[in-house]
Amino acid sequence: MFDHLLAPLDLGFTTLKNRVLMGSMHTGLEDGRRNLPRLAAFFAERARGGVGLIVTGGFAPNIEGWAKPFAGTLSTSAAARRHREVTGAVHAEGGRIALQILHTGRYGYQPFCVAPSRLKSPISPFAPRELGARGIERQVRAFVRCAVLAREAGYDGVEIMGSEGYFINQFLAAHTNHRTDAWGGSYANRMRLAVEIVRRVREAAGPDFILIYRISLIDLIPEGSSWPEVLQLARAVVGAGATVLNTGIGWHEARIPTIATSVPRAAFTWLTRKLRDALRAEGIATPVVASNRINMPEVAEAILARGDADLVSLARPFLADAEFVNKAAQGRRDEINTCIACNQACLDHTFANRLSSCLVNPRACHETELVIRPAATTRRYAVVGAGPAGLAAAVTLAERGHAVELFDAATRIGGQFNMAKAIPGKEEFEETLRYFGHRLAALGVTLHLSTRADAPRLAAGGFDAVILATGVVPRDPRIPGQEHPQVLSYVDVLQHRKPVGRRVAIVGAGGIGVDVAEYLAAGADHGHPSPALDAEAWRREWGVADPETARGGIARPRPAPPARAVVLLQRRSGKHGATLGKTTGWIHRAALRMKAVELIAGANYERIGAGRASGTVALALSFGPDRRDGTVLEVDTIVLCTGQESLRDLHAPLGAAGVPVHLIGGARAAGELDAKRAIDQGTRLAATL
Repeated sequence: MFDHLLAPLDLGFTTLKNRVLMGSMHTGLEDGRRNLPRLAAFFAERARGGVGLIVTGGFAPNIEGWAKPFAGTLSTSAAARRHREVTGAVHAEGGRIALQILHTGRYGYQPFCVAPSRLKSPISPFAPRELGARGIERQVRAFVRCAVLAREAGYDGVEIMGSEGYFINQFLAAHTNHRTDAWGGSYANRMRLAVEIVRRVREAAGPDFILIYRISLIDLIPEGSSWPEVLQLARAVVGAGATVLNTGIGWHEARIPTIATSVPRAAFTWLTRKLRDALRAEGIATPVVASNRINMPEVAEAILARGDADLVSLARPFLADAEFVNKAAQGRRDEINTCIACNQACLDHTFANRLSSCLVNPRACHETELVIRPAATTRRYAVVGAGPAGLAAAVTLAERGHAVELFDAATRIGGQFNMAKAIPGKEEFEETLRYFGHRLAALGVTLHLSTRADAPRLAAGGFDAVILATGVVPRDPRIPGQEHPQVLSYVDVLQHRKPVGRRVAIVGAGGIGVDVAEYLAAGADHGHPSPALDAEAWRREWGVADPETARGGIARPRPAPPARAVVLLQRRSGKHGATLGKTTGWIHRAALRMKAVELIAGANYERIGAGRASGTVALALSFGPDRRDGTVLEVDTIVLCTGQESLRDLHAPLGAAGVPVHLIGGARAAGELDAKRAIDQGTRLAATL
């Protein structure tokens, strides 16, 4: 089924066993020598899973290139010797691994950062020091030394990070390079650093060493590279000795999403095809790698079959499932635990200085401490609630050999995920339910749907313990008049699909309120197509242009008009969606702006009643601690998104009956819906029972 994906690739001096590259991602395991055994286990599991070539998270070539203080660095022979634990573990599993050399430049979150010009980035509080000519030479030598040490450490190659707005990319773009010497001005001067690093690394590391250059195909910032400049750089780095051209999309400071779940699958491979075709027309056969939002084998196969690329880079999909390649090769596609690009446990953790993991696979980066072992004694467990927490617990218990019965009052598994997947841009959530559904069947879990489990039945069932994953119910805000028939809960809207009028007030601007606002403003309830499922519509909505016609690849966004007028209210002052993840919250707020959603903060909800106009409902508001300056909103529908409360009515009676009970997920702690916490709790509890 995946002939192109699984075909070997001859690089001349070595052959990769397939066309799958595990792309670089910073997990936090790179930082500190104490983590190297865990990093070795993490990569060994992916090598065992069949990936053709692994690229590590970024390692700085010197202190000035640190992503943060004491970030992962490879600059001494002693460090190289320690890295042999990592490379040895990968090679023992038949894998190949390259070390990414990452110099962050002005993106460094540390006071020693350097850059071509003294221009502070919007994502770091530290202004960089502008390098002189001798300082630039020192950085080049650091790259070369790092590559030589990587070879000494047993790595099969290196990737030189030249994209995403990092140090080398900062020299390339006029946006960040304001120099007038031999390292600035003309593009030939601005690309000099990249070419010099590649040339000298190749000379020092030798001809039989994989050298990947990560090239930015589209910067998505003002004064970014033009397409002729991208081609000029590609020719030059290939001529300087690059074995493979990996592709990067967008700078980290760009205001266009590139890897979030709302980005269509394979949204940028048209650019990889554009580069590959141009090089082939000139007789340059260097392999080109496609990246970004490639999360299933059929997506990767189609990219390769079309000739968009020679390899595909998957990063976060290998957090979600280390066995991705093996499962594809063995015809087990439906068993793949798919990356849903939520960013909640990977990138959000990285930016919070926490160890990365994966929402759908909490074992990622925790392989040495979250081990799923066969149970010494098999037991019978009941799991009540087939949302994310219950599904994770049931599957993990069954994997360990326990007999499991899973109960849910709904007609299908998924719980709150069935509402989440209805939101435009969150369609990927269905993949998680597909995965869990397949695992339940394969493991022989007894599934009782449309069954409301009660305490007497569970107590009489002979179970060794009951796990309550019963989730949450909407919190009652107790607004006078909220029983009005034109007042709905988010469950009414997303699950029961009750009709909503043209003018809507949404009470509550947490994650659910923001989701409902996007859902209604986009007209998803009326069948309006989601841009996440149409790459051309998505590019038009966000203003992504061809870099051949628009420098940096940015144009004026042209979103579809809103389907209805929406007002999003919150009690707290400050920005809406403040509890959303750092790497996705700004995307949701931008989407609300594009749909002209009116945002009101600091509101007190006084009462609800009939509006003055026929068929409307009125919401009376006040502001400030003195509750003065009242405002009345007249709309067609009010939707309540005012939080959740734990549903644990079975807890006390089961305890009274002497049945051991465990609470997980929303039943244990309500608040904002948190699938990351739910799946983690379900998995960890089941691993210990």
